[in-house]
Amino acid sequence: MSVKTCFLAIALSVTLPAFAQPAVPPDGATCQAEEALLERDIDLARSRGQMLRRRELAEALSALQLRCSKTAPPAESRAARIDRLEQEARALRLELDRTEEQLRKLKNESP
Repeated sequence: MSVKTCFLAIALSVTLPAFAQPAVPPDGATCQAEEALLERDIDLARSRGQMLRRRELAEALSALQLRCSKTAPPAESRAARIDRLEQEARALRLELDRTEEQLRKLKNESP
């Protein structure tokens, strides 16, 4: 085996695990952090005129977005969203009523 072939084999064995997808699906925060890092690196590569590096990073970003979209929770149904918003509205009204009652009591107290 030549020196170049040996070096290439070692380089690939070291770098390939870095490109492997994690066994645990990423959560939303991890996805956002990785996406922000990739976007920053893309901007940096673009500013330095490293178009090949920018293209590689853009492909990595696309792969990340695809992987993260697969782990995203399913979209909330319309009915479930309506129910959730109605519950939030009831809770806010209750809090508003309590706050107004406290305000009335405070105004009625003598200084």
